[in-house]
Amino acid sequence: MFDPALIDRAAALLALCRERGLKLATAESCTGGLVAGLLTEIPGSSAVVERGFVVYSNLAKQELLGVPEATLMQWGAVSAETARAMAEGALARSAADLAVAITGIAGPDGGTAEKPVGLVHFCSARRGAPAHWVERRFGPLSRGAIRLAAVETALDMLEAAARQAGARP
Repeated sequence: MFDPALIDRAAALLALCRERGLKLATAESCTGGLVAGLLTEIPGSSAVVERGFVVYSNLAKQELLGVPEATLMQWGAVSAETARAMAEGALARSAADLAVAITGIAGPDGGTAEKPVGLVHFCSARRGAPAHWVERRFGPLSRGAIRLAAVETALDMLEAAARQAGARP
């Protein structure tokens, strides 16, 4: 289902998390669970993947992750503020040590001049550390290409967070 190089990266991430005693969670909007799907493609992933949230609607973001309605009203679903609230909510509502959140516009419709198709906001969160936000503008790629590029960025962020996390006592 996934490219072998992507599966290798996911396997290496899971091995690093297992070695450091870390569990992870995903909070996904525009990727619709692809990050969790990739990670769970690896045998033994249940030792690391604590849970995944697919929160496509604003209501789901509010109910499942505790994203404040005011954040969604002021900044929109596709924003740094919403990505941060999603990542922090995933940590608060799980037993995970690391979380990554993804929210964006995969297209082909839904973009504006301010928020074009291909705009994706990411945030990784780690217990006891500041959250880390990244914005990517993948451009007018196909829906599938934008979603897969978002998966790769999410892996980058999880890898960095896992490397920064020390082994648990």
